[in-house]
Amino acid sequence: MLTMLFVCVLLFFLGAAIGSFLNVVVYRTLSGESWKVGRSHCEHCNHTITWYENIPLLSFVMLGGRCSVCKKPIDITHPVVEVLMGSLFVWWYLVGSLFFQLSQNPFQVVQPLFWLCVGVVLCLIVVIDMQHYIIPDVLSALLLVLALCYRTALTAAGIMQPTDYIQLALAALVGSGFLFILWHATRGKGIGFGDVKLMVPLALLVGWPQVVALLFVAFVSGAVVGVLLMVCGKKTMKYAVPFGPFLIAGAVFSLLWGDTLLGWYLSQLGM
Repeated sequence: MLTMLFVCVLLFFLGAAIGSFLNVVVYRTLSGESWKVGRSHCEHCNHTITWYENIPLLSFVMLGGRCSVCKKPIDITHPVVEVLMGSLFVWWYLVGSLFFQLSQNPFQVVQPLFWLCVGVVLCLIVVIDMQHYIIPDVLSALLLVLALCYRTALTAAGIMQPTDYIQLALAALVGSGFLFILWHATRGKGIGFGDVKLMVPLALLVGWPQVVALLFVAFVSGAVVGVLLMVCGKKTMKYAVPFGPFLIAGAVFSLLWGDTLLGWYLSQLGM
């Protein structure tokens, strides 16, 4: 237990450090700055952040969430991303053994690394979409490349059959086609085109018919959250709610419990 706890703590801070770096990359990219040069600085007064002010999570707590010079609040996105990434690494370690079932070399290593990379990309999409209401094409493209390479590797190893690509193509067609129709019908006011593009790699990850569960969970959870925000006075019908996080939540649910949900639904229909 002590060894497991030590590994979890180590992985959490490793994930938080990676999250801190990726957060800087995202912030500078969206603001038009280069992330390759220059040290981290305060977003308000441009104070150069020292190494002891840049320790993931700990520095935010020690500074009271404010810049040490201008005393203005540090964007809450920074600790949120760090906690999210750290938690992802711990979850990957603790729960991954239940899902990483491929024992054939080299998939003993490839499978867990693939899902960790997918998790990192999905976390970034969630944060960016919630904060900026956009889904960067580069992240959707990266997710697509990861999914295609992984599926192709599985097929080459004989774990997947070539005919399985037909089901994957069906999942991508149904998922993205459905969202495209909604996007076109609402003229982009219901969902964004970024959601349509994101649906393609998500469908390749979950497959058919789990993509149906993905869409069901995404729309139900999105509707529930939207209604709650309006009831609490946080949003009105005039304001948009980013849909990307709900698509990703639907994908995660579908990967873990999609078969159970579809089985329950079909049983209710007497099938």
